[in-house]
Amino acid sequence: MFFTGFSEWTGLNVLIRIVVSLVIGTVIGIDRGAKRRGGGARTTISVCLGATMVMLLEQYMEQIYGSDVDITRIAAQVVSGVGFLGAGSILVSGHQIKGLTSAASIWTCACIGLAIGIGFLDGAVILTLFWLAGIHVAPFIESRIYRHLRYMTIYIELEDGKAINAVSRKLKEDHCRIDTFNVDKPKAKGQQYQVTTTFCVQRGVNKEEYLRSLQEMTGVSSISEV
Repeated sequence: MFFTGFSEWTGLNVLIRIVVSLVIGTVIGIDRGAKRRGGGARTTISVCLGATMVMLLEQYMEQIYGSDVDITRIAAQVVSGVGFLGAGSILVSGHQIKGLTSAASIWTCACIGLAIGIGFLDGAVILTLFWLAGIHVAPFIESRIYRHLRYMTIYIELEDGKAINAVSRKLKEDHCRIDTFNVDKPKAKGQQYQVTTTFCVQRGVNKEEYLRSLQEMTGVSSISEV
């Protein structure tokens, strides 16, 4: 199934690897950019081509210096070092963490670039296809599964401490099993209390309707499911 012909050190193979790296980096970047996510085409092209060049450099050094060169050493540094680039795409916005998928995409793109650089083109292409299929199919599967789960994680903004007690009391009275209930107090006047809580509702309870019932409580400014 997999071919080793592209692993041979020839001028044509080097050119093919660079072209495939450019194409795959572009496809991954456009896929991320179409969703207005971090890690657009310019980022993924740079990462994929850079990782490819690392492996080309490794193989070139092996051709020049023979067995005295460890061909995996620099590649290992790329796999670990590209994590810092991915970390830059992770944002903590209030009660939500965004960019984890983008960071993982950048890291995966680097790994694909390494595979292309060493000549493992068919493996890189197959992995890219499966990766693209996975990240597009997974949300549909998750939505169907999560729809039937009774757990909810919600973020609430409240006017005062009395509203916090009221929400907590309602959850207990409705026999919700509370896992976490975190309160962030306002740091300045005019700001509101922020509550993030995870709980399990009773069987047969409609989660959307229950969310609306919490929204209608006195002192609740806004509420959203995380």
